[in-house]
Amino acid sequence: MSSPDPQVRAARNQSTNPAARGPVVAVTGAASGVGAMLTERLAASEEIKQVIALDERRGECEAAQWHILDVRDPAIAEKLRGADVVVHLALDLDLETDPAARTAYNVRGTQTVLTAAAAVGVHRVVLCTSAMVYGALPDNELPLSEDAELRATAEATGVGDLLEIERLARRAPRAHPGLNVTVVRPAVLVGGGTDTALTRYFESPRLLVVAGSRPAWQFCHLEDLCSALEYAVLEKVDGELAVGCDGWLEQEEIEELSGIRRMELPSAVALGAAARLHRIGLTPSPAGDLAYTMYPWVVSGSRLHDAGWRPKWTNEEVLAELLEEVAGRHTVAGRRLGRKDATAAGAAGATVALLGAAAVVRRARKARRRI
Repeated sequence: MSSPDPQVRAARNQSTNPAARGPVVAVTGAASGVGAMLTERLAASEEIKQVIALDERRGECEAAQWHILDVRDPAIAEKLRGADVVVHLALDLDLETDPAARTAYNVRGTQTVLTAAAAVGVHRVVLCTSAMVYGALPDNELPLSEDAELRATAEATGVGDLLEIERLARRAPRAHPGLNVTVVRPAVLVGGGTDTALTRYFESPRLLVVAGSRPAWQFCHLEDLCSALEYAVLEKVDGELAVGCDGWLEQEEIEELSGIRRMELPSAVALGAAARLHRIGLTPSPAGDLAYTMYPWVVSGSRLHDAGWRPKWTNEEVLAELLEEVAGRHTVAGRRLGRKDATAAGAAGATVALLGAAAVVRRARKARRRI
């Protein structure tokens, strides 16, 4: 069934009968990615009175009321006035962003949104982090419950920021009595062109497998994340929520479904090469990202399930969409390759490319020392 015409949705959101409608919802980061998808979904919902969209540029949803600003600007408080719920999705987890600038934006933005929401009487803020905050560890239970300890470290891309956002979420109700905070933690996100170290893993000519590791893959499609966020907005569920497809895929299943063969390396070689390449700036992914391809961090999603939510996508279906999205891209050690590099990598294999890059670095260093 097609979505209502944007003008029809806009008229409905401006209904003069507010008693028959649900909450006013503000969405930050509403112009792209999951923010854009959620904004469209909420604007089309009969259970939502009005959608306030905030971003640094205007998005395509005509049914929303748009405000253009940086979420770190304290002026955001006035833009949130009248909202019942705020969904904060304005996060920068781009692999190419300077880490210090990324942290400054993510942490300061979350602090500002929480403070502003409390100041104007918003009663609920929904934050989105990642199931990565649980950490990828060899002794993780399969699956993890929402109450599992957050054992991640700041060694992977953006995870330090997400852990700080989790701390802000836990402190906010104490600092601002009356403000409820819900945190949603998705598994490996796929859809809408999502670009992360974990999606780039499937752009490699070979799937790097660290000897002795026990990967378990669980995905989350953006559509399922949006439906889970809508559950939180409508207060059908609250607290700390994990979201993903039911179950998981073993590495052997991933290889069979993708048709991409593995390349197995000793742990010391893989981690050492990844660390060196990142340290000298040849790859955007720190060595810590590799842990999430080595050990399980699968979540149960029991709280959402208990509330009646179910994912529409399976792990197999999401993997198929991911493979379609990354088709034609070529990545080694997290770095996108040009066409010539990709041809060489395809012929030589990812291991040769990874170790070859490390060898080039060593030769360059020796040459500099001789000068």
